[in-house]
Amino acid sequence: MFRIVVFLLVLAAVALGAAWIANQGGGVTLSWGAWQAETSLAVFIAAIIAAVAAILLMWSIFRAIWKTPGRLRRRGHERREAKGRRAITQGLIAVGTGDPYAARQHAGVAKRLAAHDPLALVLHAQTAQLEGDHAAAQRAFHQMAEREDTRLLGLRGLFIEAQRNDDPYTAVAMAEEALKTAPASPWASQAVLGFRCAKADWDGAVAILENNYAAGLVDPETYRRQRGVLLTARAQELEQSDRDVSRKSIMEAVKLAPTLVPAAALAAKFYSEDNQIRRAMRVIETAWTTNPHPDLADAYAHVRLGDSARERLARVVTLAQKTPESIEGRLAIARAAIDAGEFPQAREALKPLIATPTQRVALLMAELERAENGDEGRMRHWMLRAVRAAHDPVWTADGYVSNRWRPVSPVTGRIDAFRWIAPVAALPSDGGAIDAATEALLAAPPIRPVVVAIEPVKNDKEPAQDEMVAAPAPPAADNPPADTPPAPAEPVAPPPVFRPRPAGEKPNAVSPAVIPLVRAPDDPGVPEPDSFDSDPERGDQPGGWKGFFTRLGG
Repeated sequence: MFRIVVFLLVLAAVALGAAWIANQGGGVTLSWGAWQAETSLAVFIAAIIAAVAAILLMWSIFRAIWKTPGRLRRRGHERREAKGRRAITQGLIAVGTGDPYAARQHAGVAKRLAAHDPLALVLHAQTAQLEGDHAAAQRAFHQMAEREDTRLLGLRGLFIEAQRNDDPYTAVAMAEEALKTAPASPWASQAVLGFRCAKADWDGAVAILENNYAAGLVDPETYRRQRGVLLTARAQELEQSDRDVSRKSIMEAVKLAPTLVPAAALAAKFYSEDNQIRRAMRVIETAWTTNPHPDLADAYAHVRLGDSARERLARVVTLAQKTPESIEGRLAIARAAIDAGEFPQAREALKPLIATPTQRVALLMAELERAENGDEGRMRHWMLRAVRAAHDPVWTADGYVSNRWRPVSPVTGRIDAFRWIAPVAALPSDGGAIDAATEALLAAPPIRPVVVAIEPVKNDKEPAQDEMVAAPAPPAADNPPADTPPAPAEPVAPPPVFRPRPAGEKPNAVSPAVIPLVRAPDDPGVPEPDSFDSDPERGDQPGGWKGFFTRLGG
């Protein structure tokens, strides 16, 4: 509506101007040498307007002719760009569908028609990764890293390629470079944080955590917990070398994460050494009510140096009463009662647990039988039951079991991943029950080796061949104890007969092995879990930092 009003106003102004010029009298005379022209004012103005229009028309024609080559070049470039963009689109779709042949064709077209397009480099790199050509992928990511607009994406690609090539040093270098470019990059901060934790650079890890918190990558509660975890790890490392820094770190850590078991145990130890018994007890009680743990019970029992075993027992009983349903409380009471010589109290604490004992319960019962009654048979019975008993809770993170607490998971690099739980492989199953006959065999005395005498006999049916018959062994001299139930009777099998194989007969290739194959003497086998913790610098073990970076971010 506004435009219509403006148009009508302009049209009215032109009409008024034309009417004013037409009403003017007089004329216009042009004299140039011998040439002279006379006309009215209206005709003169009309001639000027026509001349201006002609000049503009001629200028437009000339300008169009002058710019025609450039316009043709620009249109060709636009057509090539459109074809390149279409090839990039089709190539990315082919990569997503897992078609390397189509992706390679479209990547070639995109490289020829849109070589400077960032998406063309992305398509080329993705196609190379899809085909398994890591060298071509690295070249593409290098080109992306040299551009300002794709630098972070190129560094990310080089980081992933370094992980696939098992090159943690290059991976960390790419992550650190990306962190300089984009301090709020989640993957770069996680990689650098995991690397510094794996190398026990706790100061650097805390600095990265501070940057993540400032960038808004972690919420305040998570930040406090993770900072407490990192400070606890630093305090544990410096406990023997720099006790002042260790004490300062653990005191801050227990304030940030009061329910963290290792932080509470170490803080209570420092408080006990300073004769601050009440503070030490409060720290342990706060963590115990949330996470009952044997380390907390042991620290609570020894919170005052020089106490007798009975005083430690009374203190442990007080701690266990704060969580009446906790199994750790009963185990702590049994442990302290055995040390104090209060065997009935230890047996009473373990009584609800012996129906389905765990390994720690069975071992405590074995120790109790030996200390209270000196019954070697019952002790051996419980020791053997411990072999078949369910596993106790251990420090577990992402399926990895450790004999000690760790600040980060060696599998995924997550901070505060370890939990005091029973491992998945130790969950109860239907085949874990022990029947009465098996218990009788477990409680029986050790069986001596049987001596087999081999004597030749003559076979009446085959007089040309000899047979070897195994003679029965003499009975054992020892008798089982009176309180041991008799072992179930077993059917007596006939003595085995060993006949030599006739000449020319081949052994049966598909028959099962008589003796199961075992590990060769020179085979080192799989290292025990303790060996993972003994050498964290080894990259071929799950506990090593190198093994962590081969999985981080993949």
